[in-house]
Amino acid sequence: MLGAVVVDHLILTAAGLWPRSKLLGPNWTHLPTAAAASGSVAITIDDGPDPAVTPKVLDLLDQHYAKATFFCIGELVEQHSSLAREIVSRGHSIENHSQHHLHRFSVLGPALITAEIARAQDTIEAVTGERPRFFRAPAGLRSPFLDPVLARLGLRLASWTRRGFDTVNPDPSIVFERLTQGLRGGDILLLHDGHAAHTPAGTPVILEVLPRVLQAVSAAKLTPITLRAALT
Repeated sequence: MLGAVVVDHLILTAAGLWPRSKLLGPNWTHLPTAAAASGSVAITIDDGPDPAVTPKVLDLLDQHYAKATFFCIGELVEQHSSLAREIVSRGHSIENHSQHHLHRFSVLGPALITAEIARAQDTIEAVTGERPRFFRAPAGLRSPFLDPVLARLGLRLASWTRRGFDTVNPDPSIVFERLTQGLRGGDILLLHDGHAAHTPAGTPVILEVLPRVLQAVSAAKLTPITLRAALT
């Protein structure tokens, strides 16, 4: 019996450490079938808003007539409220990335997980007027306690189809290849405007990669939409 319990806990731990796992509950790793069939993709941007990076990201998205989903940290939304409102006013959506983006999020108990997510819900709604409908865990890591909390708060968990590791990789070409290799309808791509790595020239990687990603999406005749748009 002890061996079975140990194995069970190891499986749960592995599931939580694999961000794209669905063993702990529903998890969007691709857009729904209808959105994928229509040639839609989702560009998701995490860890902002960052006043040094996010405005430039918004301008790039505008230049390509693209909509994106920003998974924002609640306390940064409070600190940069006008920027958060600008994200929404430009037609993008802000979703819940927890209040403080704690690195120990995946080992918190149910009460603290609830507090982190619920406070971010209230913060984002108070600033933007829109209540988040999706949640992404910090670093994608989660625990078995998370899914019941999301269900109570009416949130969907969203991870990604592929990520470029642009918080640690300073090479835009490698990040671009990771994001676009095999690009197809239904993909959810992950970039970062907060905590972004910088190129040797000092440019946040997302600012070098995003235009190329948007060009690749256009060349593939795909349309960037928000995660919310995929619900309709």
